[in-house]
Amino acid sequence: MDNLVWNEEKLNKLKLLWDKGLPITKIGNELGVSRNAIAGKAHRMGLPKRNSPISKSGDLRKNQKLNIEEDNKVLPLKILLRDVEWSRNRCCWPIGDPKLPGFSFCGISIIPGRPYCQEHSSLAYTNARES
Repeated sequence: MDNLVWNEEKLNKLKLLWDKGLPITKIGNELGVSRNAIAGKAHRMGLPKRNSPISKSGDLRKNQKLNIEEDNKVLPLKILLRDVEWSRNRCCWPIGDPKLPGFSFCGISIIPGRPYCQEHSSLAYTNARES
C-alpha cells in the first residue's frame, strides 16, 4: 500500500514532472498512482492549471494548429476548411481550389435572396432567353 502514501520524494517528483509538462496519466504511471490521484494532488498543491487538449482556446490546440498548417498537404479536406470564413450575408462564390491552402469565398455583400454578389450572380444565374 506504499502507492497511497504521498511522501516528500513523491511530491517533489510530481512537481518536477508537472513542470516538465508530462501528461497526467504518464505522471501517474511514473509514481504508481492513478491519473485522478495526480489531478487531485496537483490541485491541492496549487500547481498551475493545464489547458485541456480538447479545449478550443487551449495553448496545446494552438500549437497543434501551427503544426497542421505546416503539414497541410496530408490533412483531410474537412480539417483544412475549418478556418475558411463564411457568412450567410456575404457572397459564397468559391475563390481558389478548396483542396489547397488559401481557399476562400468572395465575401462581398450579397443580393437579397441570393447567395452571391452582383458579379457572381450574373455568372451563376442565366436567363434562358439570353441564350
